[in-house]
Amino acid sequence: MTRQTNTNPAFAAAGAEYSDFEIPVIDQSQDSMERARPIPRISIQAFCEQNHMAGVVQDASEDRRLSKAHVSVHMGGAVAAVQHYQESPTPNLIIVESALPRQQLLPELDRLAECCDPGTKVVVIGHVNDVILYRELLKRGVSEYLVAPVTAPQLMESLSNLYNDPESDPVGHVYAFIGAKGGVGSSTICHNAAWTLSEALKSNVIVADLDLAFGTTGLDFNQDPVQGIADALATPPVVLDRDYDITPDGCDMVIDVARQNVPYVVIDLPHGWSAWTKRVLLQADEVVITAAPDLANLRNAKNIVELLKQSRRNDNLPHLVINMANVPKRPEIALKEFEEALGLKALAVIDFDPETFGQASNNGQMIEELSNRAKAAPMFRDIAMTLAHRRETKAEKKPAFASLLEKLKLKR
Repeated sequence: MTRQTNTNPAFAAAGAEYSDFEIPVIDQSQDSMERARPIPRISIQAFCEQNHMAGVVQDASEDRRLSKAHVSVHMGGAVAAVQHYQESPTPNLIIVESALPRQQLLPELDRLAECCDPGTKVVVIGHVNDVILYRELLKRGVSEYLVAPVTAPQLMESLSNLYNDPESDPVGHVYAFIGAKGGVGSSTICHNAAWTLSEALKSNVIVADLDLAFGTTGLDFNQDPVQGIADALATPPVVLDRDYDITPDGCDMVIDVARQNVPYVVIDLPHGWSAWTKRVLLQADEVVITAAPDLANLRNAKNIVELLKQSRRNDNLPHLVINMANVPKRPEIALKEFEEALGLKALAVIDFDPETFGQASNNGQMIEELSNRAKAAPMFRDIAMTLAHRRETKAEKKPAFASLLEKLKLKR
């Protein structure tokens, strides 16, 4: 908290727009979760007055977006913060909740400013919608003022805005694809969705195949890249006489670099379970689980879904893709039963079609490249658009008689 003009463009603009009446209240919609981006490795200390606010900060601290930050929560509000920092150095960010009126809060913040080290940011959560207080906080260099009640997603969005430059390109989204069981076609779903995402949105997409020994990305795309993900992870070339020891931190580093350079990073995870696999799933923006409609897939998918529900409370539920459905003469679990057991609706159900998928694989093509009339082609479009939170606009077909009337009008 330094005595300088606030440089947050969104905050300054909001102050100008509402300066005659009241300060803006943060949007309380689901969009807050989507707008909140990962926060760097910083130290955050919160001083709350109410147990509810302390719980909100604690919930936010357990979210994947704050996984790199060190967060501690204290009670006592602004008064306790001043007492604490008279004897201790200040962290990168201080969050102060206070229900004090303007006449009492401003002196406490002035005392806090005297204790703050240069570069420390301060976010104030108040219970008074007071534009004069708002302006005074701006003058004192407070980074953000939020009006209670505040939810964990809203708090994360505000903190994200402080540490993500609005003038730079946004941090790319990460989509993790994993199979509930080996051999269910998760890589095929992943690669087709990534290709469709790139084609439909005319955007750059990185596909990271983390199956270093047996990955099929190069074959599926008919590419022989000079540098693979193994090189990025600083491991030897992809050969079977080598071991591949991937660390969670190594994965984080590669994904962070990738997402800084493209808007979409698609991760093809091998079937298996390890510390780094779990880390990637928990840190991804969206997760897609591919499963075949049998009992083993249902059990494994349920375990993954339960883990994600427990660990990603502020995120969307994972997406479910049923692949290789309706295999002739094979007993299968009905779609409705599969969905009810997982508590998810299938994003797509792709029928068993060995001829189309086999030919595409042998040609090094995606399904839509091979034939845009293939039954699975529009399903991959739906998967890609859902992940990107986009909708395709399709031209409406006019009835035959409407076209005939138009022609008659032209002749007249």
